[in-house]
Amino acid sequence: MTAVAEDAEREERIDLEIIVDAYTAEEQAMGWYYYLEKNLNFPFPAYWNGSAVEVVEMSSEEDCERDMFVEVLYKEGAAEDIFSVRLSDIEVGDVDDKTAEAIADWNYWLDRGYEFS
Repeated sequence: MTAVAEDAEREERIDLEIIVDAYTAEEQAMGWYYYLEKNLNFPFPAYWNGSAVEVVEMSSEEDCERDMFVEVLYKEGAAEDIFSVRLSDIEVGDVDDKTAEAIADWNYWLDRGYEFS
């Protein structure tokens, strides 16, 4: 049993907006992918592995077939690099409400123990 209480409003949004008419794992993954791509306002600040990063975009559709990944810009001094990281592994910084809600929806779905099926 999951420790996360059911949130009826969030469940409805997931069922009616995100994975509506998704009958396979691939369709569910793409439902999440397009929902996040539409609702995350890039770029936005976040923390990954304790370091400040900038989330610049969703990773490719192919990268998101089993989990949701985003591309983060990591800077250290003059050096910078872009990494593909799990969306659930980032901690968001100061973001707009729409971005915060979309990330919270994804984390809720994971915390409830749901998976692509």
